[in-house]
Amino acid sequence: MAITLSRQITDSEKKLILARFGRKCYATGHEINDDFEIQFDHIKAFSEKGVSEIDNIAPMCKEHNLKKGRLPLEDFRTKLKMEEFFSRGQTLTLKDELQYFKDDAKIKGYGQSCYIKIEGDQIELEANDIKTTHRLYKCPTTGWHYFFALLPVEVINSDDDEDGEIGLQPRYLIIEKVFNLYRHFQKHPVLQPSLGRFYKDKVLIFDGQHKIASMLWGGRQTFEIKVYIDPDPQVLNNTNIAAHDKFAQTRFYSSIMVSKLGSQFGKQFEDYKNKEDGQKKSESGFLQYLRTNEQFTVAEANKRFYSFLYNLVLDPEVNKVSGLVSKSNRSSTEYPLTVDMLSKSLFSNFLYRYPLEEDLASSRYLREVEVSNTVQLFNIIFEEALFAWDSKKDSRDTTQNKLSRMFRSKSIMSWAEILKDAVAAKLDIIDGDEKAMLFYRELSESDFEKIRSIIRRLAEWSVWKSPRDSEIDRVLADNKSEVKKYMKLKGLTAGYLLGAPD
Repeated sequence: MAITLSRQITDSEKKLILARFGRKCYATGHEINDDFEIQFDHIKAFSEKGVSEIDNIAPMCKEHNLKKGRLPLEDFRTKLKMEEFFSRGQTLTLKDELQYFKDDAKIKGYGQSCYIKIEGDQIELEANDIKTTHRLYKCPTTGWHYFFALLPVEVINSDDDEDGEIGLQPRYLIIEKVFNLYRHFQKHPVLQPSLGRFYKDKVLIFDGQHKIASMLWGGRQTFEIKVYIDPDPQVLNNTNIAAHDKFAQTRFYSSIMVSKLGSQFGKQFEDYKNKEDGQKKSESGFLQYLRTNEQFTVAEANKRFYSFLYNLVLDPEVNKVSGLVSKSNRSSTEYPLTVDMLSKSLFSNFLYRYPLEEDLASSRYLREVEVSNTVQLFNIIFEEALFAWDSKKDSRDTTQNKLSRMFRSKSIMSWAEILKDAVAAKLDIIDGDEKAMLFYRELSESDFEKIRSIIRRLAEWSVWKSPRDSEIDRVLADNKSEVKKYMKLKGLTAGYLLGAPD
């Protein structure tokens, strides 16, 4: 018989709870030292129809009880575990979560090979001790076959890039979305199935991974999936990207789009360059090829081209700044930069973003040189400023406050234009056409030392170090033209960057 709690928990009730759980915090299972206070809370909150009985009470350390806020205790415990998983990096997919659950013995396995047998409008799927039969449908537009099924976790996997092939999974998991869906599906049904394809005896999920990821945290082991049997991967990939970008209510997160489209473009670009047809190969020729053969619009082809260039520059193996670039389109204390921010500042000023007519085999084709120069610019900015970024510090720290101002969205967009003018002057580049292709040339170590001196001056601008809540903080929230006007008024000009007094 359950013991009903009185208004205030009694000492005898506390002893019963501790006898059940020990002096362990329910949130993480860590021991609560005798010198620390034990608090008690509902496992399932009153707001979630949790009963006021002793079986619904657990011990908590004071720190975690305060941190959980209004969350039900069980949800808070899941959130902490989720944060532990997501601390592994920004580029996690459903496959990473499946492996995490397998390592934690929450699931037996995933991604098992399975086999299909088609007879008329029926399809039989078999994997180890799993054998199911489903109705087979045919898409009237493409002719592709597909079926709907409630599939166990053992036979699904994420459609990631693997073994040199580009997967169809277009984005990474986002912790906020996974957690919110986890809570949502505790009370609500799943209205749409996830989407997958049957490839090399595997069921690979390319859409709806957040749904599956969130339900895994809620203990689900089977998932509603629409599986394509014989799709054209290229067409399906383009369709999926359009669904998440062009036709989406919420746009793709920029850096994820850059990574996906950049990788895809790079593979297609290599195939194009290596095509032995006796024709001149160029960037503009390739984009025309995409528009003709892939039916891309000019905007779609250009988007892939920009993504390709950005992806080359942000290569984490050579670019020291890349570790501070958010995978989402929102900056944070840990990742102060976004691709969208960079595209409107450093990329727009230092990368020539139009497709070139130059023959790819010509010595005049210097795109790799330009990319290398841009990477070196990013590394100098890191070495002269961003190396000191510390996500654990806030605006009360003078250095962190300075860097937060310097790398705010409107701020970097404004000073990047001033920086370009200063670099062009330092390199004696005056002609407008040459200035538009500022880094599309061989630059010496001496040239980069000159650029370093300019960036050092930028980082030393005295206004960055103004006291908290100064005028600059109000101005940086304004539009770009006002920010740039303010910077010039306060002395941040090309002349100052070239050595004139502050």
